[in-house]
Amino acid sequence: MKNGPLFFLGLFASLTFSFAGVVLFSNYQLGGLTPYYDDSEGKSFPERLPGVAARGQMVYRDLGCVACHTQQVRRPSFGNDQAQGWGERQSVARDYIHQSYPQLGAARIGQDLTNLAGRKPSALDAEDLMKLLYLGQGAMPAYTFLFQDVKVSGQVPKTALKLTGKSAPLPGHAVVPTERAQVLVAYLLSLNTAYDYPESRPVVKTAAKAEGAHK
Repeated sequence: MKNGPLFFLGLFASLTFSFAGVVLFSNYQLGGLTPYYDDSEGKSFPERLPGVAARGQMVYRDLGCVACHTQQVRRPSFGNDQAQGWGERQSVARDYIHQSYPQLGAARIGQDLTNLAGRKPSALDAEDLMKLLYLGQGAMPAYTFLFQDVKVSGQVPKTALKLTGKSAPLPGHAVVPTERAQVLVAYLLSLNTAYDYPESRPVVKTAAKAEGAHK
């Protein structure tokens, strides 16, 4: 092939240009995002995860929760996430700037967890989440290995799950969460993206702009 070297040079240039445009430019555009300081609140958003919650995110990642749950609320034109009560606004890039491993997900076998702790009025508390992890629900399996069945001699541990019926432990025993379960729940309870950034607000076209666009 006479123009072989030229062909491969052009192919290499095309791939390089595509990589630069998609990866490098995106990193330049989004990698420079900083927290948004709110004068009225006197602090910046998003806030960093507390240490225990950051450890919980690693457990969330290790367990593969991202395979069934997303952490991204779509805008109304792309789905009914907001109507489902998963968040009051669409997710934006700034939501994830403090996360080393954003758990965006790609499938929703279970519900979206982006704003789990900020949902109203059905926000779950720590005890609810512990029971959900231990017992499972629907398509969600039970993560019993995150808990220990311990023999009780004296007072029942404060962290013991309040289980009844068939799931109740044997007499003289209690089911207590391991450290992995506790930090995972701490992470889930930190998922609150209720703060409304300027870029998360939908663009509203005025009548004048709409009329001008049709001319």
